[in-house]
Amino acid sequence: MDVIASKIDTRSDTYKKNFEAMESLVEDLRKELGRARNERSEKALARLEQSGKLPASKKLELLLDPNSPFLELCPLAAKDMYDGKIHGAGLLSGIGKVGGKEVCIGINDATIKGGSAYPISVKKSLRCQTVIMENRLPSVALIDSAGAYLPLQSQMFPDADGGGRIFYNQARISKMGLPQIAAVMGMCTAGGAYGVAMCDEIVHVKGHGAIFLGGPPLVRAATGDVVTADELGGAMVHCAQSGVSDYIAENDAHAIEIVRSIVANLPSREKHLHPEVKAEPPAYDPKELYGIVSPDLSQAFDIREVIARIVDGSRFLEFKELFGPTLVCGFAHIHGYKVGILGNNGILFSDSALKATQFIQLCDRRGVPLVFLQNITGFIVGKVYEQGGITKNGHKMVNAVSTASVPKFTVLVGASFGAGNYAMCGRAYSPRFLWMWPQAKIGVMGGAEAAHVLVTITNDQNERLGKPPLTKEEEDFICSPVIEGAQKEGNAYYSTARIWDDGIIDPAKTRNVLGLALSAAGNAPVHSEPLGYGIYRM
Repeated sequence: MDVIASKIDTRSDTYKKNFEAMESLVEDLRKELGRARNERSEKALARLEQSGKLPASKKLELLLDPNSPFLELCPLAAKDMYDGKIHGAGLLSGIGKVGGKEVCIGINDATIKGGSAYPISVKKSLRCQTVIMENRLPSVALIDSAGAYLPLQSQMFPDADGGGRIFYNQARISKMGLPQIAAVMGMCTAGGAYGVAMCDEIVHVKGHGAIFLGGPPLVRAATGDVVTADELGGAMVHCAQSGVSDYIAENDAHAIEIVRSIVANLPSREKHLHPEVKAEPPAYDPKELYGIVSPDLSQAFDIREVIARIVDGSRFLEFKELFGPTLVCGFAHIHGYKVGILGNNGILFSDSALKATQFIQLCDRRGVPLVFLQNITGFIVGKVYEQGGITKNGHKMVNAVSTASVPKFTVLVGASFGAGNYAMCGRAYSPRFLWMWPQAKIGVMGGAEAAHVLVTITNDQNERLGKPPLTKEEEDFICSPVIEGAQKEGNAYYSTARIWDDGIIDPAKTRNVLGLALSAAGNAPVHSEPLGYGIYRM
């Protein structure tokens, strides 16, 4: 593989302007992540300390193997939703090493509404379960939850993707032979009790860990019995009498110590993906990505310059370099793992869609994971392109993306609009993981384009009705809310709050994030289903 020859002038004014802008966006991201991790009320922190419990961040620190990385999932979920204080949807989740094994971790944050679950908390839990099932990972749950946030119960209870789906998935995860370990560190009420009981092994903390279908207030209302939480579902009840729990712990730290021993005792499993070569850093500084990509999505950049700062040694074997030039495809290594990369260098034409289809098939047949780098406004439109078969050729690419069963990973490095989002493995196409850069935007189309379409439609209607075209003031009246709405709802923070992605990442850390994701994906077979494709329209 040849080293990509970078053409970036790091001394140019454009580079410096881009660098400063991206550096500012990354600093904003750090601040938002810091708020999500640390912004808690004094009352909640005092209550936690008085109860003798550990904060979620400390639990994670004790659980993980020393000096091992942690790939956090959806850290900014629920940002600016509800009252603006349900940081991370009340859950600290991600993939890390425990006892030498990669596991998916979920920790309730009891300093956020007592660990109550909101609708977005359910969505985050379901997302983590998808990660567990797709990547065949053991899971560890450190539970301290007051249950569903009752004022919003109708939004998380009865539907197919409501809270009940969590327990359904737990049964499926168990059937798949994937270990589920739980530590009861606080209240596990109603659905929380089911979630614990469906785990393989349960550690129960004395004093403040309790499991029950109905808490003391409900029991009193229903039966007249007056009982404490500990008497109803404490550690001695479930370790010595009911048999629900398997290990008794003196405190949170002791419980985590037991959990680590349980995970270390799990059978070792062979990985299905391995680094093929020794990992080496790119030939160019990944932080140069700050100066390459402009926050102004209308400013084009060569996706090869991005690839050169992500892959090992900046080496890249480009496939069909002269054909379909608006899509760059080729082979490289990331932290030693072989990958097939597809990156946008403009709008998708028929030739670039056909090129992608062939490349995806090659990678799928060879068991090579796929990495999609999205900066796409969509497929080309127009009479000549429709006559040339853009619809059926675009379908071939979408079909290939949909049916390829190797692990797929997607990073939105710029625009992600319309059917381009689909063809480049957007969330609906089940990439194992998907991330956004801070300046990336997502939507059916850009705000200005959407507004222009509406103006054109309205003027066409006016012409048919014999009315004059819109005035400038009328156009502005139509366009302003459309553009403002697109700017708000297409923003990376709006997306990540609603778990349309797995997190916003610092561009300079993209390579390491992909390396951790590739390692996690290696716990599952390379092909998730038999090889084969749907019908390609000829």
